Amino acid sequence: MIDTNIFSGLKALYHTFGCKLNFAETSTIASQLAERGVRRVSGGETPDLVVVNTCSVTEEADKKCRQAIRSYYKRYPEAAIIVTGCYAQLKSDEVSSLPGVVVVAGAEHKADLLTFIDRYISERAPIKAVSEWRDITTFRPSCSRGDRTRYFLKVQDGCDYWCTYCTIPMARGRSRSGTIEQLVTQAEEAAAAGGREIVITGVNIGDFGKGREDNFLDLIRELDKVEGILRYRISSIEPNLLTDEIIDFCAGSRAFMPHFHIPLQSGNDEVLRLMHRHYDTALFASKIERIRTSIPDAFIGVDLIVGARGETAERYAASRAFIEGLDISRLHVFPYSERPGTRALDLDCAVEPKEKHRRTNEMLRLSEAKWAEFASRYVGTVRPVLMEHPHADKPMAGFTDNYLRVEVGNAPTSTDNTIVNVHIDSVNPETETLIGRMV
Repeated sequence: MIDTNIFSGLKALYHTFGCKLNFAETSTIASQLAERGVRRVSGGETPDLVVVNTCSVTEEADKKCRQAIRSYYKRYPEAAIIVTGCYAQLKSDEVSSLPGVVVVAGAEHKADLLTFIDRYISERAPIKAVSEWRDITTFRPSCSRGDRTRYFLKVQDGCDYWCTYCTIPMARGRSRSGTIEQLVTQAEEAAAAGGREIVITGVNIGDFGKGREDNFLDLIRELDKVEGILRYRISSIEPNLLTDEIIDFCAGSRAFMPHFHIPLQSGNDEVLRLMHRHYDTALFASKIERIRTSIPDAFIGVDLIVGARGETAERYAASRAFIEGLDISRLHVFPYSERPGTRALDLDCAVEPKEKHRRTNEMLRLSEAKWAEFASRYVGTVRPVLMEHPHADKPMAGFTDNYLRVEVGNAPTSTDNTIVNVHIDSVNPETETLIGRMV
């Protein structure tokens, strides 16, 4: 039994690293603590609790998590630091040894944080609760509001793919998902609370319903019926799971936006084979072509890993040439990071750091060119923009239906969380922002 009196009056600071799924889960943790009397710190206040939801997708991510935890301890030496997330799951001993850390909760125990905090405050004894990846089986849905105007709906967790470079199965456990009824109810609650846009999140969302008779297409059909939600966005979905039926449904749906985020990882078939990906470049290209045919204005973001083991100079050149020929909108470029326990470490042809850095910068420049070309198509057009919470001394801004950020100089603050028609006047490629005005 949790003693709610223990929480009353406490102040908490929250720090989230990594993916949209982590942000959704942090928001849920914050909501649960708020229900028990814990409020977020305001400017200049000292927190009693520091909750850090970590990422471990790369060695750099681990480093940033360690630095943040040490920084919070120096700034708030009396605060109780609670750490969860993938870094906590994969390197729990390392995390628990960091100064100020009193609770370490792995993937299976995120929902137990309140109990752990209650126990720590009562007993003042550090707690570490981390299960083996095989035992991470619980699915806990989450639909939480982000810092802007959108909600994040967690529909799936875990992954069964075991790509050779990836630690996610060890960090998140097996693939599992909520029920359609459960998730529709959460979307309805978000709509009742004033939510207008929902991002559908998960680790491998196209795997939704695995082991059951329903699937991701069934889910989005039902979500599309929820009154009050004006926009849905599908976060990263594997190309082999992005079916033609899903694309066609989004093309004709009421609320699913013309926006896709698809991991490619490499544009070379031999590298994809070494990565143990579930598709080849021909399949990937066919998905892009299908989207462009069915939804010409769709924003298509693509994940890319450069410098992976096995990516020889010839294979990299082939990958770049393939990507140059794709009609996509942006690349999300990640330099390959060696991760302990992955099978990629057994592969030959490691890429030197200097060359990896060069390839990364080259692909980032290609991404900038792809974005500028895509964005320029819409200068002189009118697009619907969902306006977001205003920031001090900055013009109102929001995103078009096809995920282009627009600053709208003549929009009043009263347009926050509403959709307005905006004429696109120009493009600022340096900030990847469009400039427009309400019409």
